[in-house]
Amino acid sequence: MSTVAAAQSPTPAPAAHPIGLMGQFPRVVRSEWTKLRTVRSTVWTLLATLIVCIGLPVLISFAIISQQRNHPGPDFDAAGFSLFGVFLGQLIVGALGVLVISAEYSTGTIRATLTASPQRVVVFVAKVLTFAVVIAVVAFITTFSAFFLVQAVLGTHGLGVSLGQGTSLRMVIGGALYLTIVGILGLGIGAIVRHSAAGISTVLALLFVLPILANFLPQSWQEHVVKYLPGQAGQAIFQRHADAVTLAPWTGLAVFFGYAVLALVLGAALLVRRDA
Repeated sequence: MSTVAAAQSPTPAPAAHPIGLMGQFPRVVRSEWTKLRTVRSTVWTLLATLIVCIGLPVLISFAIISQQRNHPGPDFDAAGFSLFGVFLGQLIVGALGVLVISAEYSTGTIRATLTASPQRVVVFVAKVLTFAVVIAVVAFITTFSAFFLVQAVLGTHGLGVSLGQGTSLRMVIGGALYLTIVGILGLGIGAIVRHSAAGISTVLALLFVLPILANFLPQSWQEHVVKYLPGQAGQAIFQRHADAVTLAPWTGLAVFFGYAVLALVLGAALLVRRDA
């Protein structure tokens, strides 16, 4: 009797093994990619970046060659001119970086995200990585397209330069890296403040307001302070020549990247400590 009962008793199911971080991370990345590409505002924002960073310098280059009597002199920076749109494009990219995470707090979807993936640091790293890759691809397409189109226009009047001429290649690559870091910085700030308007305002203050305020400092202070501000440090990478008030190109980019990393570390720490 006991033998029959034992035979009829259900066999316990094997315990499910928890998914480790290495197994969880690809799934979180796919989730973040799905969220990023399915939000309509993200697509339109990236298109706006392409239009501004490419279209603006191309239009101005047509204006330059149309002025037959006022051609620029031999010091004309043709490579730097093709990156003129980066100064406006950084506003769009920085704002998008903030919105990537602040919008989830505004809509409350961050709670669903963290419920599905309780490892908050994993979620944050996946979000940063996904966004950085997308922005980097768009940024490199933008700067290289802007360079070749602008040089094609300027070349009709002998003003263009080749990619291998002088510092052109470093400037074009640096412009793309600068835009990518701006987006990462915006994402880090968005994680810190968790509010879209406040985050975008903070990005604008760091990149545009601080340099203006620094102009009111004594001249001796400006030489030692201004070049370490986020925007000024990063923009050294796509300037043709360094001077006394700017850092060396790659040094400046490294300093700017340090600001972005600091924002990400602080944002990750607050994400872990605070309630969603």
